[in-house]
Amino acid sequence: MTHFIKGTVTPQFEPLRTAFLELWQRYEVGASLCVYLEGEKVVDLWGGWQDLGRTKPWNSDTLVNVYSTTKGLAALALGHLHATGAFTYTDPVSLYWPEFAQKGKANISIGMLLSHQAGLSGFSEPLVISDLYDTQKLTTLLASAAPSWIPGTQSGYHVVTWGFLAGEILRRISGKTVGRYLLEEITQPLGADCHLGLNLSDLDRCADLIGPKHASVHNETFVDRPSPLNSTEMEPARTLKRRAQQNPIIRPFKDACAHAGRLAEIPASNGHATAEGLARLYSHALQTTRTKMGGFGLNQACKRAVSGQTDLILEQTIERSQGGFILNPNAGFGPSPEAFGHNGAGGSSAFADPKREVAFAYVMNQMQPRGAAPRAPQLAECFYACLD
Repeated sequence: MTHFIKGTVTPQFEPLRTAFLELWQRYEVGASLCVYLEGEKVVDLWGGWQDLGRTKPWNSDTLVNVYSTTKGLAALALGHLHATGAFTYTDPVSLYWPEFAQKGKANISIGMLLSHQAGLSGFSEPLVISDLYDTQKLTTLLASAAPSWIPGTQSGYHVVTWGFLAGEILRRISGKTVGRYLLEEITQPLGADCHLGLNLSDLDRCADLIGPKHASVHNETFVDRPSPLNSTEMEPARTLKRRAQQNPIIRPFKDACAHAGRLAEIPASNGHATAEGLARLYSHALQTTRTKMGGFGLNQACKRAVSGQTDLILEQTIERSQGGFILNPNAGFGPSPEAFGHNGAGGSSAFADPKREVAFAYVMNQMQPRGAAPRAPQLAECFYACLD
C-alpha cells in the first residue's frame, strides 16, 4: 500500500510517512502533509482521493477548504502589513474605521479585536449563506453592533465575524481585500499555493469536503463529548454560542464546496490551500523575520493577549495572540511554547515554531468525526520525535 502515498521525505523523517499512511486505516479519504525545517522542505506527502466516491486521486496541487486555518493566513497578511509601519496593534479600530466606534466600541484596539475579545462573536440578525458573500452588508452590521460583553474582559471565539472584522481593518489601511493583499504581496511572489477567493481556473483542482457523519471508521476510539449547545445551558450563553456557531449554518459540501462559496472571500473560513503552500508561507514568515528582510512583524503579532481564560464559545482554554494566532501550549503545535498558527474545523492545521524553525501544515477533506483523536497533532508529535 506504500504506493498509495506520493511525495518525498528526507531519511530522518521517514517514520512520518508511515504515520501519514496509517491515517487511511482510520477514516482518511484525501490529505496532504508538508513540513519545512530551517527553510528546507523535509516532508512533502499527499495521497487518497478528492471525493467521497473515491474517483479522483488527490494530487500534489489539490486544493481544499481549510476552514479556520484561513484565520492564520489573514493574521499573516495583517502581520506583513504591520511590518510596513502602517498600524500598531494598540491602535483603536475606529482610527481606521470610524463607523466602528458606535455603541461602546470606540476604545476597542486592533489587538483586542484580533484576539477575540471584542464581544462581536456572532451576528444578532438571522443570516443565510448568500449573506456571507456580501462583505459590505456584514461589515455594516458589525460596525453598528453592540458588544455582547465588555470588550477586553473576556474572550469568545469569533467564528465567522473575525474574518470580516480583520478584513475590513486591512482594507481600510491598505486599500486591498485580504484575498488581494495575500495574492499580490505574499503568496504570488512566494509561489505559495494558498488562496482566499479562488479563480474560476482553480475550481477543477478543489477536493470536496466530506462531512464528519460520512467518516468510515476503522479501529478508532471515540470519546463522548457534550454538544456545544447542551440543552441544560441557560440563556444568554446558549444564544451567544448559537449566534457564533450556527448563524448561518455552513454545510461542508453543499455550501463550502459550492462555486459561489469558493469564489467569495470569507476571511475566517474559506481559504483554499495545499499543505505545501501553507508550510511554505509559514516558513518564509519565519525566515524573513529572523533575517529582518521584509518580515511579517511576528514579534508583535505573536504577543500573547489571552491566557488562562475559558473561551465563552468553545468552553476550553485557548491561548491567543494580539495578531490573531492561536498559541501553544495545548494547541497541537508540537512541544515549543513559542509555536503559533491556526487550526481549522474538521482537522486542518498550519503552524510555525520559531525556536526550532519548523513550519508544519496538514490539510484533508474528510472532516473530523465527533470525539475522534485529531490527526494533525499526532503527525506533529511524530515529526518532533524524529527531530529529537
